[in-house]
Amino acid sequence: MTTAPATESTTQEVRDAGHVDVLIVGAGVSGIGAAHHLREQFPDRTFVLLDGQETRGGTWWTHRYPGVRSDSDLFTYGYRFKPWRGPSIAEGKEILAYLDEVIEEDGLEPHIRYRHRVTAASWSSDEGRWTVEVDRGDTGERLRFTTGFLWMCQGYYNHAEPYRPRWEGMERFRGPVIHPQDWPEDLDYEGKRVVVIGSGSTASTLIPAIAQKAAHVTMLQRSPSYYFAPPVVHELAVQLRELDIPEEWTHEILRRQYMQQYHWLARTSLEAPDEVHAFLMESIRPLLPEGFDVEKHFTPRYRPWQQRIAIVPDGDFFAALREGKASIVTDTIEEFTETGIRVSSGEEIEADIVVTATGFNLSAFGDVAFTVDGEQVDFPERLTWRGVMISGVPNMAYMFGYFRHSWTLRVDLVADLVCRLLERMQDRGATVVVPTLRPEDADMAIRPWSDPENFNSGYVMRSQHVLFKQGDREPWTHMLEHEEEQEVLPKADLDDGSLVYR
Repeated sequence: MTTAPATESTTQEVRDAGHVDVLIVGAGVSGIGAAHHLREQFPDRTFVLLDGQETRGGTWWTHRYPGVRSDSDLFTYGYRFKPWRGPSIAEGKEILAYLDEVIEEDGLEPHIRYRHRVTAASWSSDEGRWTVEVDRGDTGERLRFTTGFLWMCQGYYNHAEPYRPRWEGMERFRGPVIHPQDWPEDLDYEGKRVVVIGSGSTASTLIPAIAQKAAHVTMLQRSPSYYFAPPVVHELAVQLRELDIPEEWTHEILRRQYMQQYHWLARTSLEAPDEVHAFLMESIRPLLPEGFDVEKHFTPRYRPWQQRIAIVPDGDFFAALREGKASIVTDTIEEFTETGIRVSSGEEIEADIVVTATGFNLSAFGDVAFTVDGEQVDFPERLTWRGVMISGVPNMAYMFGYFRHSWTLRVDLVADLVCRLLERMQDRGATVVVPTLRPEDADMAIRPWSDPENFNSGYVMRSQHVLFKQGDREPWTHMLEHEEEQEVLPKADLDDGSLVYR
């Protein structure tokens, strides 16, 4: 995808909004974490966070459908510097409250600008800085910030446009068709028949939340996903809290316990996928209704961890199935009718409301238009540097978490690396750093952003063409497992020739 400056930026007056040492784009989990580490390690540097939404939280503000919750444990999804004191699996509002505490404790609020949507970023080598153009949603103004270092922490999907497939006859359906990303606050589903299209974390979270009031909820899936049903409160957490030890100790012990589990799961899924498959199947079988067809409805076409495993805390989704409040249809959609959906078998599933839990669209750096010295940046032609910077793009880092592990585990690691890089620049008296291929990288094989054999979720495969690439050797690779990266990133050589300072 070639990014080009937005047309309106040249026709509207742009007001200067000032200069900062570091400009962070995004005030969600990534941006708030980046700001904490930056302030802690460089207290004298000026910074600002820009976010296009009404308030903080990123995905936790966008997604407000019934039951929205984490699909990772909060002891690893929470920051390493901020102990998590609640249950292992938390609702969206609890996560927002946690982020609010970080903002307050770090004094970040004066540095955050909400309703500030970044549209363009231009690097000038002559000036040695970025010029960032912003649409201010609450006033309609266009603003111009300048910065010495740009840190993209905007997340990885389009908040405004979720993925909405089109099916034959959708316009005939008499009821509402809703995407969870755009959940109406006033939607009345009490006593209604609801069909949820999809089988991932969103569907398995939403269904038990609405099944208590709805007449019936049907999950309509083209193919099954893997599920795991851990307790909301870890047994070890109960034992530790009975000992009345400091919360910081409990946080660290449980954090390490969960990391060990993730590492085992990732490692074994690759080395012995049949063993993990059997473990997952046997763990959910006792939670399903008697005689339930596990082979048809719960056996995915891919190996464990090629796509994310959906977490079902305390098995609430399976409880809805056992109680008859929810059911599963595994089939493909033939067409929508006036009163529901007809699938390929000929069955018509009656519905008053259809929810398309069909995922989202990945976004390359928030679809911001990037230029370097007047040249448009074509990201699919660029390579990642350790999943942190982009080849040929000066003074720009980005934050991208893990797919298989908790996203935030990588936020802390990347923040450490970026701060170490800023310190290295300071020590060398450099104001510019550019990831640059070395002579020994000339014969390097270029690989896609995500290898389908490694991770092949639909939203990833749909978006390969707009995303940057990776190489076949360090430091031009990414998507390492946390077990490996927690050793690699802290030791990353910042003087191996792949970073050019000036």
